[in-house]
Amino acid sequence: MTDHILKASSAVGIRSTLVGVATNMLLAAVKATAGILGNSYALIADAIESTADVASSLVVLGGIKIASRPADVDHPYGHGKAESLAAFIVASALITAGIGIAIQSIREILVPHHAPAPFTLAVLVGVILTKEILFRFVLRQGTRVGSTAMKTDAWHHRSDAITSAAAFIGISVALAGGEGYESADDFAALFASFIICFNGARLLRGAVQEIMDAAPSVEIVEEVRSVAASVDGVLGLDKCYIRKMGLQYYVDLHVIVSGDVTVRHGHDIAHEVKDALRRANPRFADALIHIEPEEELTRKDTR
Repeated sequence: MTDHILKASSAVGIRSTLVGVATNMLLAAVKATAGILGNSYALIADAIESTADVASSLVVLGGIKIASRPADVDHPYGHGKAESLAAFIVASALITAGIGIAIQSIREILVPHHAPAPFTLAVLVGVILTKEILFRFVLRQGTRVGSTAMKTDAWHHRSDAITSAAAFIGISVALAGGEGYESADDFAALFASFIICFNGARLLRGAVQEIMDAAPSVEIVEEVRSVAASVDGVLGLDKCYIRKMGLQYYVDLHVIVSGDVTVRHGHDIAHEVKDALRRANPRFADALIHIEPEEELTRKDTR
């Protein structure tokens, strides 16, 4: 990936994240006010979730900015892992928020209180629609630039929408049921906390896999093999290792060529494969091509 494309992708990520920060700050204030005035802990829990979203988005913003820095002497592969670390922190924060909401929900269930005010339902409808739109927007942008941190942040928005939907159901039950159903919205917040923790654990796993240099998706591997196999002089492919560094991929590929080619010709083929990969997908930042003579591979197979 050229510096220009990397900077452009980073700019997309920064703009999308700032939209999320501004939206969550507004929603947190609205939900906290409505929750306090409307006597709904589910809405207050929702406000806590939005506040956590603000902090998480700021972490993502920092991670994207650091990841966009060019390679240097101390970081020859660039700073892309900062993006994976940001995703790790956001996923951890999501789990922490879910646990905190669960603990407070149980406390509210055990303490008798009044039913929520009806106007809180209208607030929740607006929140659900806003958060779902924000989720789709950030997820689309994160998928576009290949940012795990942004996609994790998007699911943070979806978790907020789920919390709000659960609160809407709980408050509706409390209002419809009347006396004895005052804690319905607290049970809804408790249910939502489990969903939040589940999503956090799922996203945490993906972040850890990237940090540990787990293999990318099958589609990425197939793209590398398909492009390399199309280069003139390539008779086949052997080993193919790919790792993700932030918004970029680094490829290690063993290419099979005729054993009769000269060293210079083999070197040229390797460069052609590398150039073809980078043309096909600018997210392939670099490729280390190892040339395997066809006869050598045949001897390995017969041993």
